[in-house]
Amino acid sequence: MTGKRGIPRRDFLKSAVAIGGMAAFSACLEREDINVPTGPADLSSFPQRQHAWNNELETDDAGNPLAPRHRVLLFLDYTKEGAPTESDRSAMEEALQGLEHAYQRSNNGLLVTVSYSPTYFDRFDQELPETVDLPDPEALAPFEDPKFDTPDAVAHLASDYAQVVLGAEEALGGNKKTLNDVDQPSTPLTDIFEVADRRTGFVGAGLPTKNQDVNGIPDSKPVSGDAPLYMGFKSGFKGNQASEDQVTIQEGPFADGTTQHLSNLSLNLNQWYEQDSRDQRVSKMFCPFHAKNDAVDGTGANLGTDSGMDECPDAREAARTKGVVGHSQKIVSVREDDSPLIIRRDFNSTDGGEAGLHFIALQQTISDFVDTREAMNGTDLAKQSAVGQHNNNGILQYIEVNRRGNYLVPPRRHRALPIARPADRGS
Repeated sequence: MTGKRGIPRRDFLKSAVAIGGMAAFSACLEREDINVPTGPADLSSFPQRQHAWNNELETDDAGNPLAPRHRVLLFLDYTKEGAPTESDRSAMEEALQGLEHAYQRSNNGLLVTVSYSPTYFDRFDQELPETVDLPDPEALAPFEDPKFDTPDAVAHLASDYAQVVLGAEEALGGNKKTLNDVDQPSTPLTDIFEVADRRTGFVGAGLPTKNQDVNGIPDSKPVSGDAPLYMGFKSGFKGNQASEDQVTIQEGPFADGTTQHLSNLSLNLNQWYEQDSRDQRVSKMFCPFHAKNDAVDGTGANLGTDSGMDECPDAREAARTKGVVGHSQKIVSVREDDSPLIIRRDFNSTDGGEAGLHFIALQQTISDFVDTREAMNGTDLAKQSAVGQHNNNGILQYIEVNRRGNYLVPPRRHRALPIARPADRGS
């Protein structure tokens, strides 16, 4: 059976979020026979931290938060020059609240953040306060040549259900006057912004294996059914993530906000699956010690709440004695009070017919992300050992950074077209 745009119905449903639009939304309503709970009429209890998702997520058997499975990123350009108008600010806030009334704030409903780029804040005479570290994006390795994203804003829609992220997108675009039986505001978000780009994806067991017929994945379709990501291993261990408190801006008018780095990476996993052995993959993702001791079963869920890096030697020793160093092993050195500096909320993608990763990192300052990425580069290890700049240097050989962008995720009270210097909280 063939559906919209000549796409076989089975494939259409599988890739509905990537395709988008009302047809995809309708197809998901037919396929996902669910009752999504609505949100409350009174939103006053919602947290100021837009990024405070963990309490709303389900967890695995070990207690690790399970990321929402379906994602849409909308890159938005404000349609007017200069400082935003108060009427646009009010209309945007109403549009966002329309989604929150329609869907419960959870992985079973909808989680949303809105963030703003340095380009957006250039429209104001005043600069951002010193308590916000938000530089323009730049290349973060001598071997990468990314393009830089400069939209005014990015809306991140996340849910376990494809119909929810698609429905939210259609409501923001003015194509759904009623969402989940809840009336939506008369002014859609797209009366205020133009959608400059749209990126989509997924994460979680079952989804990568259903979406592996893309460039960058071998024709043998090697991604296992329980893999949460294309590379076949679990990520997002609770112990390998900063806490939401740690990534939160503590002072100034944007207190309770955070910063966001968003990059787009291409994956080429032909060698990863066709030539590398499982021991090599474990060595490069985690550490050679884990491979030698068969420490990782399947996707690595047996590791519990962290990737077990306490068992692995220092990255420099592994590089010198084993000629290979693990991705997780390299970034152990970037910690504060024995905690990582960033929260990962990344997901895989088939955008453009290519296997990819939209890497979303939250941290208190963009400098925290830069420090983490520099450790991942392993440039010092390549200079001091037989490890190459790409070969046997974690997973660098299999990824290419295409785009980078930096954003401020303001607190909820300033999420709609914020000015650069709003009043401090409580002033």
